[in-house]
Amino acid sequence: MLINHDTRCALDAVVDLVNTSAVGPEGGPGDTLTDLAAVRAFVGRHDVSGVGVLGEADLVAVRAVRERFAQAFSAGDATELAELLNALVAEAGTTPRLTDHDGYDWHVHYFAPGASVAEHLAADGGMALAFLVVAGERERLRRCEAPDCGRAFVDLSRNRSRRYCDGRTCGNRLHVAAYRARRKEAAS
Repeated sequence: MLINHDTRCALDAVVDLVNTSAVGPEGGPGDTLTDLAAVRAFVGRHDVSGVGVLGEADLVAVRAVRERFAQAFSAGDATELAELLNALVAEAGTTPRLTDHDGYDWHVHYFAPGASVAEHLAADGGMALAFLVVAGERERLRRCEAPDCGRAFVDLSRNRSRRYCDGRTCGNRLHVAAYRARRKEAAS
């Protein structure tokens, strides 16, 4: 599946945003998007442009967008996901426009000029997820299969076989545990 740079950046931001909440059956790391400093850090990590001064209303709005994106990862089928994304993108007031700011080549922004950070995330992230639906790739929206994790990720592997949010942590931890269990069983 060919995904352009902007869509990939938007998908990464969606996943990171969803994963700022407590996730997984064990509760996960807890909510890490609890104040304006956390929103500013998120904006900086993802080079969200044109945000302006952030206030408490932005924190509340970004947390609401995060919940909507989390629902996208648990949508039952493409129709449910499409309805969710249509509403999210419409509420964000999408205004597609070409831009070449901050040294980046021409690309499309879907948020309106002067949009809040939540509208920016909803528009760009919603459109990135919509592109997956249009491409018939909704199944790439996944949750980590590690029993104590549940973090969101987008499976961009060629054969759609990724099972863990990070193979070096969750995947490796489960493989080592299975190996040790086999060794213990063989020794007894």
